[in-house]
Amino acid sequence: MLRIPCPHCGERDYTEFRYAGDATKRRPVHGTEDVRAWYEHVFLFTNPKGPHREYWQHVQGCRQWLVLERDTATNTVGRSWLARTGAPS
Repeated sequence: MLRIPCPHCGERDYTEFRYAGDATKRRPVHGTEDVRAWYEHVFLFTNPKGPHREYWQHVQGCRQWLVLERDTATNTVGRSWLARTGAPS
């Protein structure tokens, strides 16, 4: 079972969260009309094996967006922080 550390609520079961994708992928600039850039952002992605940063939302808790470090090969969970604050030092 995957347990996710929420900065506000503490460690919780993954069923309280919603996975929201790759946290290392940059969105196209707001207001851009480049359809190709949006297509690539939404539909094209890699399936990394190993350490990775992901967006998760704590939908059944504080409703905050988090960045979670997780190893996709072993499903080992690392640090998490609020997405709006940027990476911790």
